[in-house]
Amino acid sequence: MLSSTFRSSFVLAVILAAGAANTVSAQSVSSQTSPDKARCNQLISYFDRYGASRGENSDGERNHTRIGARIDCDNGHPAEAVATMEKLLTQKNMEVPPAPTGLAQPSSPAGTKLQR
Repeated sequence: MLSSTFRSSFVLAVILAAGAANTVSAQSVSSQTSPDKARCNQLISYFDRYGASRGENSDGERNHTRIGARIDCDNGHPAEAVATMEKLLTQKNMEVPPAPTGLAQPSSPAGTKLQR
């Protein structure tokens, strides 16, 4: 017969080990972000920021097309979500932002000389 302290310690160790395994698997999945997923997140964030106005008729984050794109992006269909968001931005007469290149962007337009 095992003491109650030993049983409690054993149960606690099992729970902690399961929690640590779950955390490691969640980190490995989130670190594998595809370029489409990053673009999807960029477009949705852009729409959330600039697609809402202070007026009563603004939909912003409540836009059903945007909500569907977020669901597609989260469920592993980022390419479809990107196409949906680009179409939504165009319909709302908003400029579609360029995709991030991962390279540092110059602070001044190319070809212009800085005055010293």
